[in-house]
Amino acid sequence: MRVRPISHEALVEELAELVSARPRESWVRVAVDGAPAARPGRLADALAGPLRLRGRAALRVSAGDFLRPASLRLEYGRTDPDAFYDDWLDAKALRREVLEPLDPGGSGRVLPALWDSGIDRAYRMPYTELTPGGVVLVDGALLLGRGLAFDVRVHVWLSPGALERGTPEDERWTLPAYERYEREARPQEEADVVVRADHPGRLAVLVG
Repeated sequence: MRVRPISHEALVEELAELVSARPRESWVRVAVDGAPAARPGRLADALAGPLRLRGRAALRVSAGDFLRPASLRLEYGRTDPDAFYDDWLDAKALRREVLEPLDPGGSGRVLPALWDSGIDRAYRMPYTELTPGGVVLVDGALLLGRGLAFDVRVHVWLSPGALERGTPEDERWTLPAYERYEREARPQEEADVVVRADHPGRLAVLVG
């Protein structure tokens, strides 16, 4: 495997071209996967504008708005890395409310956010109808290897050292979950595009 240096701006343009190359009669479901320290949401946000310039409606969704209620999520305590890996994300809800409506022949009606984990209450947001050819950009951690139906999968990778340095002290209990993710889900193999982001100003794309 080789790495190809790339600027943030060039990366955004390349990804926008990759997504826009998908058939225009179909919706496109994009995962931008990475630990919070890798800032996958920033990349997903940056993609929305260039996609719209290419004539693609773009809707942003964060997996963090599809966590399970605290009674289920924290059943084994607040700092259990295995529970964080297995139980925090409500993958069924993300599939039902965001991904399956964009299957061929689907309704196109997407719920942008389901659960506010800060106050442990449903958002009660209205559905958004995404026009055919539109793109949903889902950012979040630990998204790959779950059987979620993404059409384009981007993984923003950090080395273990960079991940530890970028993770706040009170969240470092999650680090074993990311080690398990690398070992079990193999996100670098699952992804269509792997971005190495140890140095935010010096990104690189993994080239097979």
